[in-house]
Amino acid sequence: MGSRTGMVGAARALEPAGCVELARLERSGLVESRHLGAAAVVDASGRVLRAVGDTSATVYPRSTLKPLQAIAMLEAGARFTDEQLVLATASHCGSALHLAVVEGMLAEDGRTGDDLQCPVEPPLGSRERAERAAAGLPATRVTMNCSGKHAGFLRASDALGADARQYLNVEHPVQRRVTETIAQWTGEPVHRTAVDGCGAPLHATSLAALGRGIARVGTGHSPHAAALMSAVLAQPWAIDGVGRANTVVVERLGLLAKIGAEGLLVLASSQGVAVAVKMLDGGMRATTPVALALLAAEGVVDSAAADEVAASLAQPVRGGGEIVGGLVVTL
Repeated sequence: MGSRTGMVGAARALEPAGCVELARLERSGLVESRHLGAAAVVDASGRVLRAVGDTSATVYPRSTLKPLQAIAMLEAGARFTDEQLVLATASHCGSALHLAVVEGMLAEDGRTGDDLQCPVEPPLGSRERAERAAAGLPATRVTMNCSGKHAGFLRASDALGADARQYLNVEHPVQRRVTETIAQWTGEPVHRTAVDGCGAPLHATSLAALGRGIARVGTGHSPHAAALMSAVLAQPWAIDGVGRANTVVVERLGLLAKIGAEGLLVLASSQGVAVAVKMLDGGMRATTPVALALLAAEGVVDSAAADEVAASLAQPVRGGGEIVGGLVVTL
């Protein structure tokens, strides 16, 4: 394996033939769009409770891996407050509160945003991005949505006494721990490594294995997983942002919720059941309602409560200012 990317064995990508319709968008009684994908409901023992589509195909989990990356940081000896730990797990919207926590982490460690190696990007949240632009403030490394994770990598590097300047190298002690943690928790060896959008090593897994790993996080499979779950439930605003999908799901249903770019979402309950969803076209619109419907069907969450949360997050289809349709889960 090279310094940034590599592959062990074969990797079979999710194909259209391995997908099913998970949801559709209707306008005035006619289907306007269909969302194809795959999903796995898995318990902490690794038992697949429900497989929809090809859940053994290889996917890039993107930011849904952040809970496992954060556990690797803790195993490396890094220590965080609850807010800091959730920011190390977050794809944050870039609110002032998020930025303050990341900047505080860096300051505690004698660093600034210039020490981060994530790209310079504006906030993920459209409101936060617009507010920053209106104020004439530039994008920075801290405003990038993965900045908390990168600050956590730096802290973990310090805990190991490693060269923090190389913290994104896949052979760095922190990244080796991340690779080992992903393999251990998913129960599947890492067989393909790429570079994520933030510059960190990105390890591919099957959808079923991703669900297995996140289910173990939900059940508090280790003291570090229990600490992470406790922190997320105590500080749900930090994992996403006030009123945003992941935060709302955590607040109202008590689930671990984590989005990933290109149509990924994982949800996990404290009972140790998780769902991992991948939309074939990379769209995010249907991920939360589909994931909630799958957990409700397995009795993991109350159906009425799940429906209420999905409805509160839905964006209705409008025609001439009137609601003329919406998203329908078709599982």
